Amino acid sequence: MTLAERNQKHNWHPYTQHKTAQIPIAIVKGEGALLWDEDGKEYIDAIASWWVNPYGHSNPVIANAIYKQLTTLEHVLFGGFTHEPAVELSEQLIAVLPTNQNKLFYSDNGSTSVEIAIKVAMQYFFNKGIKKTKIIAFENAFHGDTFGAMATSGISFFTEAFKESLIEVIRIPVPTPGNEAASIKALIELVITNDFAAFIFEPLVQGAAGMVMYEPAILDELLAICKENEVITIADEVMTGFGKTGKNFACDYLTGMPDMMCISKALTGGAIPMAITSFTQEIFDGFYDDDINKALFHGHTFTANPTGCAAALASLQLLQSHEMQANIARVNKSHLAFEDKIKQHPSVKTTRVLGVIFALEVKTENDESYYGSYRNKLYKFFIENGIILRPVGNIIYILPPYVITDAQLEKIYVTIEAVL
Repeated sequence: MTLAERNQKHNWHPYTQHKTAQIPIAIVKGEGALLWDEDGKEYIDAIASWWVNPYGHSNPVIANAIYKQLTTLEHVLFGGFTHEPAVELSEQLIAVLPTNQNKLFYSDNGSTSVEIAIKVAMQYFFNKGIKKTKIIAFENAFHGDTFGAMATSGISFFTEAFKESLIEVIRIPVPTPGNEAASIKALIELVITNDFAAFIFEPLVQGAAGMVMYEPAILDELLAICKENEVITIADEVMTGFGKTGKNFACDYLTGMPDMMCISKALTGGAIPMAITSFTQEIFDGFYDDDINKALFHGHTFTANPTGCAAALASLQLLQSHEMQANIARVNKSHLAFEDKIKQHPSVKTTRVLGVIFALEVKTENDESYYGSYRNKLYKFFIENGIILRPVGNIIYILPPYVITDAQLEKIYVTIEAVL
């Protein structure tokens, strides 16, 4: 029995209708931007395995850091204790985050980092005796699958079964070119009611919506409106963080700064599940009190896991290296050249590039569903050609490891041309 067949007996996969889905591919090895299945077939991981492996699979720097930490201290509870990797990671992250960020809360995945941010925003006002229980989010946002994160997400079929059990979230238009005024107007109408604790957003790029992009200047305007009306701002950098947009964080393109940030995915280079929610000192001070009931009662068994912190420290070292920054610039230049070549193709509706992110919308007669038959045909074509891409409806996007070679990028581009 193959590994893939054995898998079918017990494992329940994410975002999968097992009755109709193809049997998952059994991967046995990864190196750089490549993965190999149990039959020896090679695949280019063109989406860095859901955006978590920017420094490549089996990266020796990260692997060595993990090994060293495992032989020293693999884990200790963070309730009442601390350790060197967490302290050092906090110091190094604060140095690269926007300058208003001063406190970090550790958890284990992107959804949970968002969950914590939402809880903190609501309790911040509760601690002050102010009732603010609603959240503002963008249309078609995706912030995760836990209940608070799910409530702020706007892709309805993900949340349809739970809509009667979610916190109240009002959505405003995404300020894509031409929609800026509508987005500002909608936000102003909401914040002046004083009912809203927070505004959560994916800065500059909505990932799960199909890499929908908008400009920094308009986000600065929205942040300023929130600040004027005492609405906490939450930047969900789970996807965009750690170099994806060409800067360390998408918020680095802004003049203003959010009150909170959510980071995960590439935090540990794809090695160990870990997430962080960062806060301004002012937010932290809203919980700093003689009254125990004003504390943030939230925690995880693996909070600030030392091994995860060691992986994150190694990942930060890689991100800040001259070699990796040069790789980011190289991939961006390559994407821009491909965009210039492909944007006039008769089957291409739109293209967009930011940092290492490339997105292309294919012209279709009908609106294509997220996991519809057209998308599935595209996905199957890429897999058959040894490339892992996960189109969103009729939108094909590339978000590769920074270490991908020029030849591997060229194969991706050629294969996209072929499918068009």
